[in-house]
Amino acid sequence: MDIFNAIPVFVAVAEHQGFSAAAQHLGVSKSAVSKRITQLEEQLGARLFHRSTRKLSLTEAGEQFYHYARQANRSALQAREAVEELQGEPVGLLKVQIPMSFGQHHITPHLPAFMAQYPAIELDVVMDDQHHNLIEEGFDLAIRAGDLPDSRLIAKRLARLNSCVCVSPAFYQQHQEKLTSPTTLTEFNCLTYSYSSNSDRWQFHSKASSDNQESLEIKVSGGYRINNSNALAEAVLQGLGVARLPTFIAGEYIRRGELVELFPQYDMPHKDLWLLFPQREFLPKKSRAFIDFFQQLFSEPLYWENIHSD
Repeated sequence: MDIFNAIPVFVAVAEHQGFSAAAQHLGVSKSAVSKRITQLEEQLGARLFHRSTRKLSLTEAGEQFYHYARQANRSALQAREAVEELQGEPVGLLKVQIPMSFGQHHITPHLPAFMAQYPAIELDVVMDDQHHNLIEEGFDLAIRAGDLPDSRLIAKRLARLNSCVCVSPAFYQQHQEKLTSPTTLTEFNCLTYSYSSNSDRWQFHSKASSDNQESLEIKVSGGYRINNSNALAEAVLQGLGVARLPTFIAGEYIRRGELVELFPQYDMPHKDLWLLFPQREFLPKKSRAFIDFFQQLFSEPLYWENIHSD
């Protein structure tokens, strides 16, 4: 039982990489944390941390203990939250991973409203485009785009993500006589998103009836590649060249006349945006609240797709 009670303290020290930070997180004194870890090491008969004046790190035994302690700590928190949720409103810590660019434009602006609606939920949001292991890293939910590998996760479709080809108004004015068809893109500096699997091959499908539908694949090239869609859009705004941008970024610029959409008579391949969460015996109310909130917000027609309105 002493070892079990020490697990939250040990996990806090490991994840905050120090006694002081862990003590602040737990709301106790640094000396209490240090004493608890020393007692745990004595009970286990193994040193769990390398201690120095500059750094605290896990030993090999500490790494092994952390692997199981983190899971035990997470299960204990889920057990507590399961009981708390029986009492009424969604409550507890909700750890969510969201993609960087989409998150900046269409998730984080709405989080204050979500938290105002559910004040008993504490949010821990991680913004990046890496694919974290949700189960091992203790995430409740993740939002991801594109094809999903087989896994132990449950996926719910959240939205469709479309793309379009854009240039700045000045660039368009200078080159509009040539920018008449996707086939002419081979003559221009095309800026590319380096994380895309087909960054230099842009596909187009005409919106004409199925009998006259045209499909094109254009191999583009240019002198600028970058792994962030916001930065890619900024380069287009400054007139550097032509880029394929997601409409969740380009839409607002097109509405304001700061970007020009090329070839609106064509569609480009789309990706789906997914909500992912671990399989569990029950879906916590806090997770259900987050899912319902954004599914309602992103119901069709998607607000960022109305790119030609005033």
